Amino acid sequence: MLAFWGCVVAWYLVQRQGNIHWLVLTDTDDNMRLAQVRALLAGQGWYDLRQYRLDPALGGFDIHWSRLVDLPIAGLILLLRPLLGVEAAEKWACGIAPLLPLIATMTGLSLTVRRLVAPHAWPMAMLVLMSCTSTMAMYAPMRIDHHGWQLACLAMTVAGLADPRRARGGTTVGISSAVSLTIGLEMLPYCAMAGGIIALRWIWERGDARRMAAYGLTLAGGSALGFALFASNANQVLRCDALTPVWLSVTVAAGTLLFALSLVPAEKRWLRLVLAALAGGVIVAGFALLFPQCLGRPEQVSDELARTWLNNVREARPIYKHPLKSAFPMAALAVVGIIGALVATWRARRSEAAIAWAAIALFTAFAGAMLLWQVRAGPAAQLLSVPGATALAWIVIPWCLKRTNLAVRVFGSVAAFLVATGLFTGLALPLLPADKPGKGVPSKVGKANAACGRMSSLLPLNAYPSAILFTHVDMGPRLITVTHHYGIAGPYHRNGTAILDVHHAFTGPTRDFRAIAARHKAQYLLICPDMSETTIYRSRGPSGFFSQLYRGQVPNWLEPMALPANSPFKLWRIRYDLPDAPVSAPAPLVPRPASR
Repeated sequence: MLAFWGCVVAWYLVQRQGNIHWLVLTDTDDNMRLAQVRALLAGQGWYDLRQYRLDPALGGFDIHWSRLVDLPIAGLILLLRPLLGVEAAEKWACGIAPLLPLIATMTGLSLTVRRLVAPHAWPMAMLVLMSCTSTMAMYAPMRIDHHGWQLACLAMTVAGLADPRRARGGTTVGISSAVSLTIGLEMLPYCAMAGGIIALRWIWERGDARRMAAYGLTLAGGSALGFALFASNANQVLRCDALTPVWLSVTVAAGTLLFALSLVPAEKRWLRLVLAALAGGVIVAGFALLFPQCLGRPEQVSDELARTWLNNVREARPIYKHPLKSAFPMAALAVVGIIGALVATWRARRSEAAIAWAAIALFTAFAGAMLLWQVRAGPAAQLLSVPGATALAWIVIPWCLKRTNLAVRVFGSVAAFLVATGLFTGLALPLLPADKPGKGVPSKVGKANAACGRMSSLLPLNAYPSAILFTHVDMGPRLITVTHHYGIAGPYHRNGTAILDVHHAFTGPTRDFRAIAARHKAQYLLICPDMSETTIYRSRGPSGFFSQLYRGQVPNWLEPMALPANSPFKLWRIRYDLPDAPVSAPAPLVPRPASR
């Protein structure tokens, strides 16, 4: 398996060498992660996760993340810096770091299929994993955010559920859940589901008490340790969006109750069910009474911010609201995995593996159902489909090969392989109907997004002294990563006030912009016409400040600043000393196409 991982690493690093060289961090979270690591290496406090380069006039803002994921990136930079220099060390650290959790992911899946399918089934599981495009994207070079590590924890959780050694399996699930929650709450539903499955196994068979006892102790102890070591200063209060005292109380209480239940000599199945239900009721009632502020959405944002920003995040929409050509590959493999897990459960119904397969089937079905809530569950749903898809291939392909009919033996085996591994989705995509108008990203917007994120486009901004630039929300993290300038906002819910200020400034009347910019002590205005975020400004404020800029109606108090002729940006100095004057209407501010 390590040899297989090494081949994947070599292919990725060669194939993405250009991205590494140009520090192509396409996601805002990846840029922010690198900014956080740089701050840590520059001496910022371990428990201080405040980002001081965004909205510096108001003291920056807190990031709800954990330092745990910063460690491997920082370690690689420190290791490579004497050999390559600071700049190259950062680039290669960003290229290598996402591939490290892939080891744990492959290990968890290999152990699962070894225990439940066959000792030599792991190569098939690796092939299925390679077909999980949404999952593998989380491990691609430059994808340095925390999602790969949380998926690795999920893979180890599945391995723990499949472990025939009960204490070891419970310990694996408990530690994996604690690490995942220490990193962030994105996998909270899966952690809760894993705990529920362990409790159900104890209800069904009292012999699983050792698994539940080990799980309860490691969940409670691991969460407490993770909180002590990695919870930031801002996460010491009763917030709902990270491992704060709120969720620490839940995990410690749940772990303690499950451990206590494992000691109860309840021989009757119905009695164990009642006890588990009472324990669950205590947890739910205690949470509702002690932390009522967390009964709503964990971000705790204002209604306006939820309506204008958070509810419109693309990955937070259910899968059926996405274009068919992007939703089909994501859902198809999840369905194959569910079918395979159910078939394997039925075939193992008279063996000891039946309960383990039932747990995997339930977990896989839960992950598939999560797609109906948010499409961001896609990587987890595909990952959890691997055991079931591997089992299906291990059943159907040998059956086809044993047939006397040549067509069934050849074409049936090939078809079974394509379906089980999910490779059939690539063949089916050209046959799917085209997306309806309005879905997907227009080519003009996509080109602007790419052009304004390039280092070659941003580095010319360094010709001007370091300053606070008023720019789009999604530009903030990339701006502070590539240039020496400061930004105003980033797409993070604890930055809600600054996000709304940027929205109001761009969609509101021109006369209000300078007051908002002055509150954040912005010295320059930087825009990227046709960037996806700007389409929202134009639709919501057709007569607003940005729409007027887009039409070329530039107020007299914006002083144009020189940029290269092929720059996709427009930059102005904000003159607070000039009064408003009538605005003329020259040609629209559509930039020239950026050079490649």
